[in-house]
Amino acid sequence: MKLIGLLIATALFMSAEARGENQRPNILMIAVDNLNHWVGYLGRNPQTITPNIDRLASQGVRFSRSYCAAPVCNPSRAALLSGMRPATTGVYENNDDWRPGIPAEMTLITTFRKAGYYTAGAGKIYHGGFDRKSEWEDYLSDEGRNPNPRGDTGVGGIKFAPLDCDDDDLNDAKIVHYGVEQLKQKHDRPFFLSIGLHKPHMPWNVPRKYYDMHPLDSINLPPTTQNDLSDVPPAGQKMANARGDHAQILKSGRWKEAVQGYLAAVSYSDAMIGRLLDALEKSPYRDNTIVVLWGDHGWHLGEKEHWRKFALWEEATRAPLIWKVPGITKPNSLCERTVDFMTIYPTLCDLAGVPIPNHVEGKSIRSLLIDPTSAWTTPAMTTYEFNNHAVRTEDWRYIRYNNGDEELYDEKNDPYEWKNLANQSSLASTKDELGKAMPTENKPDVNGKNLDKDERKRRKKLGL
Repeated sequence: MKLIGLLIATALFMSAEARGENQRPNILMIAVDNLNHWVGYLGRNPQTITPNIDRLASQGVRFSRSYCAAPVCNPSRAALLSGMRPATTGVYENNDDWRPGIPAEMTLITTFRKAGYYTAGAGKIYHGGFDRKSEWEDYLSDEGRNPNPRGDTGVGGIKFAPLDCDDDDLNDAKIVHYGVEQLKQKHDRPFFLSIGLHKPHMPWNVPRKYYDMHPLDSINLPPTTQNDLSDVPPAGQKMANARGDHAQILKSGRWKEAVQGYLAAVSYSDAMIGRLLDALEKSPYRDNTIVVLWGDHGWHLGEKEHWRKFALWEEATRAPLIWKVPGITKPNSLCERTVDFMTIYPTLCDLAGVPIPNHVEGKSIRSLLIDPTSAWTTPAMTTYEFNNHAVRTEDWRYIRYNNGDEELYDEKNDPYEWKNLANQSSLASTKDELGKAMPTENKPDVNGKNLDKDERKRRKKLGL
């Protein structure tokens, strides 16, 4: 039966090259900044309210184990859009300028532009400060600024506060409006429309009505355990930085308020996504447009005594991934295979009949979109800073740091990663097998500023 389904889907969604360029599918790519797995369809936090993201998930294939290439905005986006992992490019941190090492002709957008697509975009697609908007034929030039809250703004570096304003007063609304207008226009070529939302990136300043959707007296804290870092090696403890944000939050007594702020920002983003989806449904392109939604990485809100991203655990690396592909995906499909976002570039090419460039490191997941239960043996991999990697399969997460420190978690029995099993000799072969997915060569950081003292000394000695 699976074979018959595959043949039917393939016939329905025949090669775009065979049908001619004008019949190629359109693409709507929605990128959401700092959106972790607190969305309804993933079930990680039952308090979240995301009806529009969940609506899209019900229309196509939702992935329950989808992971970023890096738990930081800049390297995550540089990897996804270039098709090359951080270990290949040397782009590991937010202040690494990726542009000298990633020519425009190698990127996802340029690949589709050269294939005849009209490329348009708005918002945060690349990380701010290192944009290359020239890859698009049209890009929103002025998305405006957000209003500032009055009075209290949060705790230390964790910024949150309700705003007494309308939805349209935030720049995400202007970004979405650009997308809506593009969907209203008549296009004589297939389009690749990229829309990047800023929220729920901090500050979690959104209209007060979204805070009211999550009353403070009903907020539950994320599951935690005492002394969670006691079995985490020094390299992992350093990333957690429990004496930083987490210590300040605990001292302030405002943990629940911070969680409320994040949930409110997620709900605001969901409302903006709803506008895009409504516009697509009303447009003449609804039946020939691929929709792919992804969050650039996860986010901690106190789990493992950590806040923000900047770590290799589940909370920092897991983010939503949803595909809706006319003629391929079936409504309300769930894929539980582990994939990372390096699959997005090759999959879009595969679906659109655009040749996949040779430099692209990820694999197309077209087979999983057709049949979400089909075999898939490639694990997900995430990198943070030089030679620190995490490999995720359906059963395990294995972390190995540059200094040799290790963590191993049994994800089926320990989904919050409270017990590090890396020192159990009986699991040595498991670590060895998972470690095969990690890169054997790691390109030096493009600016070298984020490396520890020992690594700087090593590079200096080698003349790097």
